[in-house]
Amino acid sequence: MLIIGFCFAVHPANATPVLVVDAGTREVLYQEEAGRPWYPASTTKLMTALVVFEALHATERTLSTPVTMSRNAVNQPFVNSDLTVDRSMTLEDALFAMLTASANDVAVAVAESVAPDEASFIGRMNETAKRIGLTGTHFASPNGLFDPQNYTTARDLAILGMYLDQKFPEYRHFFQASAVTIDGKELMSNNELLTRFPGTIGMKTGFLCASGRTFVGLAAQNGRRIMVVLLGATTERERNERSAKFLTEAFSGQLASETGIVDTLANQTDTKPEDMRVRLCTSQAESYQASRDAAFPMGLAGHQSYLHAPVQGVTHVINTWINWNAADVPIPLPRPS
Repeated sequence: MLIIGFCFAVHPANATPVLVVDAGTREVLYQEEAGRPWYPASTTKLMTALVVFEALHATERTLSTPVTMSRNAVNQPFVNSDLTVDRSMTLEDALFAMLTASANDVAVAVAESVAPDEASFIGRMNETAKRIGLTGTHFASPNGLFDPQNYTTARDLAILGMYLDQKFPEYRHFFQASAVTIDGKELMSNNELLTRFPGTIGMKTGFLCASGRTFVGLAAQNGRRIMVVLLGATTERERNERSAKFLTEAFSGQLASETGIVDTLANQTDTKPEDMRVRLCTSQAESYQASRDAAFPMGLAGHQSYLHAPVQGVTHVINTWINWNAADVPIPLPRPS
């Protein structure tokens, strides 16, 4: 595989977006389809975090603000936190649960705790996206569950990740935990680079059948900070190994591009996001994965791995409590006639 220029590792019809940026200079070091619309999955939670960080900076909320699980929050799909209605935690703990464990229910509860309701919070997400120059992005939820109106590009996610890192250095630790425990239940981050690639700072993984496995990563070595965005990966191994490979090549000076800075990349605003569901979550999945394994074999038996340096993980402990003052009471059903 060539690592300079714009050659694809797979046939262009099956190419998925990749973007590598020097976060210090904003120079694009490598890119494939960086302006192509894509479903972000849980990398959406980076914008949720940004809205919260700005609310904290404006003293609208504090890290001690209680976040209470509403009925709307606990009804979110793909929830593994086991939290029930009226369980509460601090906003600080909720940020760890949302970013480390990718808890979809907690993301909605955070939105409802910072704004009057979820819809108002989503409005703030989209206003913020426009303000910081995300020209190919629209959000429809705080957690990234599938919605045709929840889309972005690798270019926009890189800008979002760098904005978070540069504007709010005091909150970088929220992206660095490799696990959380919620009332004793351990939930691991899917970002294997946190424990196997030195210098990793974060930031967020995601998965939907429609999006494949997504990643917005940031690492620092020898005074340089490199951002990598990878969308549409088939397996966690592919996502983690390819991301680590791009970071390794960037830090060693093997990546070079004449594209310019990330801000000048154009988003494809006239096309719809790619939908990976047929290739990843149907009978076609086995053959498609085999083709991707052949194209990206790093980490498979007999092939080089770019995740070979163990790093001590960080676990954040979360304890919740019952909020007896919560007003989330179910509406009684009408009496049968």
